[in-house]
Amino acid sequence: MQYKIPVQIENEDPIIFWLSLRQLIILIIWWAIAYWLFNSLAPNTWVEVAAIPSIFIALVALLIAVFKHSEMTFVPFILNLLRYQVNGKERVWEKWIDSFQPIDIGFVTVENENKEWSIDFQDKIDKIKELDDKLNKI
Repeated sequence: MQYKIPVQIENEDPIIFWLSLRQLIILIIWWAIAYWLFNSLAPNTWVEVAAIPSIFIALVALLIAVFKHSEMTFVPFILNLLRYQVNGKERVWEKWIDSFQPIDIGFVTVENENKEWSIDFQDKIDKIKELDDKLNKI
């Protein structure tokens, strides 16, 4: 039996305005924290002074909720930015390594690793003579 699999399964559907459920949850939690901060500061200070940190928290929450860069939300973007800063600006290709795993955030490669490449020509000549002898015996 065959089932049709949707192509864009990871896309979030907007619920209210342009916001998805994940974005709404982020906004509700952080705006509740901003409201609680405003209510706790307002009795002791002026309302305008209490509104400054609350508005800042609400705007940062809105930025985090709607942030999208190269199909990445805020948290994966920050983690990849951190990985980019830790590992250097340049990815060094290494033989037999297909890709970096998500766990390899702290993976640092040694770029100027000195390897000593020497060829033993006498060993090569001996092998060629041995092959030649075997061919002559055939």
